[in-house]
Amino acid sequence: MKKFRINKNPFLLTTICGIIIIAILMAIPTGYEDALIYQGTERAIGDVTKVDNSAIISSGLIQSGEQSCEMVVEDGKFEGKTITGVNFLSGSMEKDKIFEVGDRALVTISYDGDEIQSVVMSDHYRLDKEMILLGIFAVFLMLFAGKNGIQAIFSFVITVLAIWKVLVPCYLKGYSPVWVGLAITLALTTIIIFFVYGAERRTVSAVLGSFLGIVTTCILGIIFTDAFKIHGAIMTNAESLVYSGYQDLDLTSIFMSSIFIGASGAMMDLSVDITSAVSEVISKKPEMGWKEAAKSGLSVGRAAMGTMTTTLLLAYSGGYVSLLMVFMAQGTPIDHILNYKYVASEVLDTIVGSFGLVTVAPFTAVVAGILLTRKNRSGMS
Repeated sequence: MKKFRINKNPFLLTTICGIIIIAILMAIPTGYEDALIYQGTERAIGDVTKVDNSAIISSGLIQSGEQSCEMVVEDGKFEGKTITGVNFLSGSMEKDKIFEVGDRALVTISYDGDEIQSVVMSDHYRLDKEMILLGIFAVFLMLFAGKNGIQAIFSFVITVLAIWKVLVPCYLKGYSPVWVGLAITLALTTIIIFFVYGAERRTVSAVLGSFLGIVTTCILGIIFTDAFKIHGAIMTNAESLVYSGYQDLDLTSIFMSSIFIGASGAMMDLSVDITSAVSEVISKKPEMGWKEAAKSGLSVGRAAMGTMTTTLLLAYSGGYVSLLMVFMAQGTPIDHILNYKYVASEVLDTIVGSFGLVTVAPFTAVVAGILLTRKNRSGMS
């Protein structure tokens, strides 16, 4: 009777590994769980039953002052109690929110024993809808992709946990952003590609190809961030982080690491495509040499690079449509636009990330050609 071996069942192997990695990441403490501002408080959901807008000051579209809301607490220590919360308005359309009767709000309740001292309304409660959306996404992914869909969910969860549990705390503790970013990116690249191929040569090929592209992007990012005279404070909320007591952080290095981290997903995708293409060609023609296999992989890479670079451009520029509209509405000359620091930082992100894609294609094609044909040569010998 044949013994059942895990390494002969790639799906079972990757599933077990995925569960173990997720469990380990979830168990890792960030070190920032007990923030002082949340001690002596409880977060709860409040069902708004009455609103008072008399203290709101309106000036056109801008609203400031505060809104008072009566709510019934839905969960936690004060479940069932009727409380009055305050919604502070700062005059920012981006951050302010207005509640209406029937809304559900996430509130922070400050208390002393059983006595409520203050209630601040953080925002509309959206977690239930976010979980529904994620659930629908997971179901459709598994329905259409089958086992690969389950592995994709593992990859998604592991990536989120690795960023939140490892990358962000390391940055806050002052570790080198570039080296930490490279280490996390390599680890995630290896894990995600392992879920695609399992423990075999194609995994090594795709990981090496994508990581060589990531290292190239990292080097170019460091060089041109300095050449463009870009400071890390250009990142959204960077100044808020500094004013929160983290003035010693190397924001510029964090910006540098964000360049190759942001492009790593596209490079990983391209390396997997090229590796799969080379593997398929070699399987049809086992006697093929590594140079011919690499040339085939490069042909696939050329076809994919055009769409991938455009993908990066759209991904980076999609959030800046309103800014572009402002420039056009004001008649700002294009040379001025491209010279602004915050625009130059996006140009740097896009071009350096695209350069990584250009280099990952030949890297992966050569590595895949050498590794995958070597397997056939050893089999024939």
